[in-house]
Formats: sequence, C-alpha cells, structure tokens
Amino acid sequence: MSDVLTSTTPAVTIADIESAHERIASTVVRTPTIACPALSRLTGAEITLKLENLQAIGSFKERGAANKMALLTPEERARGVITVSAGNHAQGVARQASLLGIDATIVMPRFTPATKVAATQAWGANVVLAGDDFAQASETAAELQKQDGRVLVHPFNDPAVIAGQGTAALELLEDAPDIDTVVVPVGGGGLIGGFATVMAALRPDVEVIGVQVEAYASLSNYPQEDGPTQGGSTIAEGIAVTRLGDHCLNAFRNKISKILVVSELQVESAITTLAEKAKQVCEGAGATGLAAVLAYPELFKGRRVALPLSGGNINARILANTILRSLLRDGRILRLIFQIPDRPGMLADISARIGNYGGNIIEVSHHRLFASPSVQTAELLVMVEARDTEHAHQIETDLARHYIVRRD
Repeated sequence: MSDVLTSTTPAVTIADIESAHERIASTVVRTPTIACPALSRLTGAEITLKLENLQAIGSFKERGAANKMALLTPEERARGVITVSAGNHAQGVARQASLLGIDATIVMPRFTPATKVAATQAWGANVVLAGDDFAQASETAAELQKQDGRVLVHPFNDPAVIAGQGTAALELLEDAPDIDTVVVPVGGGGLIGGFATVMAALRPDVEVIGVQVEAYASLSNYPQEDGPTQGGSTIAEGIAVTRLGDHCLNAFRNKISKILVVSELQVESAITTLAEKAKQVCEGAGATGLAAVLAYPELFKGRRVALPLSGGNINARILANTILRSLLRDGRILRLIFQIPDRPGMLADISARIGNYGGNIIEVSHHRLFASPSVQTAELLVMVEARDTEHAHQIETDLARHYIVRRD
C-alpha cells in the first residue's frame, strides 16, 4: 500500500460539472449565498454561507442524485433505480424519481429515525429497512439490485453524482467571487470532490480545506493514505463514512490543502452558533465547516471564507437538546442545587434574588423525601437562564452568600 493518497479512476472534469449545472437547473433549487456579519465578527474572518440547507429536501445531496438520474437512458429508467442511504441521499433519489417517473427502491438501516423513513416514503419511494448500519444495508441493496436489475445511484462514489455536487461550487463562485477559502465537510468525498474540481479549474487561488469529525477522521493524516476510523455515534451523521470512494478521492487529491478534524462538542457548538448568529437550522455534518473555523481561528483570521451549509435535516428534539447542552457549557444556563431549610418562603426568597439580578428561571424541582440529607431540609434544583458567563457568575456568587448551593 502507498503512503500517499492515490487513485486510478478517471477524474471528474469542470466540463462535467458545467454540463450537470445546466442539466439539473430545472429540478433543484439554486440556493442563496449570503454574507454573515454576525459570524464574521465572531470569527475574525469574512464569512459567506452557501445555504444548501434550503434545498427542497434540505440537503445538497439532491444535486448528485438529479444529475445521475437525468443521465439514465430510457431503458435504465424503465428498470428503476436503487440506492442505500440513512437520510439525505435517500430523499434526493426519492424526489428525483418522483419527478422523472422512475420506480425507486431505497434501502435504509433498520434503526434509521422514523422521521427520515417517512420523509423518503412521502416522495413515493419503496423503502426497505435492512441491516444495523450502512455497510449491512449496502449488502442488502446489492442483493436486490441483482434480483431486480435496477440501476444503482451511489450516495457518493459515482462521477455523475460528484459532478452534480460540484454545481453548488459553481453557484458559489458566481455569487461570491471574492472568496479566498472554502471549508467543506468530508464524508464519502462527493461534495469536496466537486468543490475541489471547480476551484482547481476556475479559481486555483482559492484554498480548499476539508473537515471530518473525530469518530470518522479517515483523512486525519492527509495527504497520507486514508486509515481506519473509530466509528460509532456522531451528531455529524451525514459524514459518518468509514472510507472514501475512489472516484471522490481522485476528484480532490492534490487539489485541497489540508483536512481538519473537529470534536463532537465543537460541532454541537457550531450548530448552536448557526442558529443564534446566522438564524440557520443546520444538521451536524453541515455545521462542521463553522466548527473548524471556530476551532482553528489562527488559520482563518482575516480571510474571506465560504462555508457550504450542506444540510438542515436535524431532528427537532436533537436540535433542542444540542442548543441546551451548548448553553449549559457556555454558562448561559445554570443548573443550581440548593440545600435549604424545609420552611415556607425559601423558594420565594431564592426566586426574588435571581430575579433581582436579571436571571430568568426556566425550571424548578423541589425534593423533600429522599434527596435531602436531613428530614428538616429540602433539595431544590433551579435552572436559570443568564445573559452570558459573567452574568451567570454574578447570580451564582450572590446566591452562595445566603445558601448552600452548588452547580450541577
């Protein structure tokens, strides 16, 4: 095995991507490109966002599916298509199949969230639940493909799919020609393959940087050969891919400068920051670009940085929990546990002190029987919202002067 990334598969060309752009223009959304002053002030870089979270299916994945399926011959369309996906690509194939009148079968892992299964079925596709993960589901898809003779629409490792993904980069350059850096999430490699091809051909001065999450950092030693990944659960499930495709690899090798790795908590913070500062709902994979800018500020300060928000399909409960976890870590939400005498007026006094400091009480839980060390005391858990970390410290300091209190 070589110690640098190599591939013998044909590369996607800028002509392929330009043709794809014309081919799919009528079936995918030309998403907005916006400057984000709030993120620029926060990061010290001039931040531009490419809003692929506003696609009809909420993800850039429809671009690749649209191009691949538009290229099918009448005979191939009659045979139908099949793919394997746990989310965004599934919905892209399903929607394009419905527009083109093609019968589609989508194989999804058994534990795919019900909301994603329902969203895929809503476009008229036949969903098969099989296997515990992407690899096992892929085995089922291969078997069904042999049985039914359907055409495979691969989630990333297909030149037509990569060309479709690259159309987002063409739009970005048209709308924001002054960028000098683009930071792209890396899972299977289709999106960064398309972006790298466009930048190398049209704007070789633009630095292309890839981002992976820790559990799936197969390219952490780039440009050395991709290695094993830790795997497991990640909030960036859209890039939870253990190994890149050969076609994707050949599309971006020698065209990107580096791969950055971000942690789960950094991705969670980026999701929250996008919601607060940019007013954009973004899934974990789509937020990794901002996570990298926040985690490695010295690399981006003073630069004109474009971030494709690759998808917005995040479960509402996960989004809410992510924001709350981020606020707790930032100190803007306090969980305070009091040991107080079990007598009237104590809760009112604590509430008044918090209110006098401008804190907002979100939740109160009062325990008398089992949580307290004495039958004469009660344990009180109060969740308080503060303006910022300093404000939270002021509230906590004042309360500690009068009560036995600790932060949970």
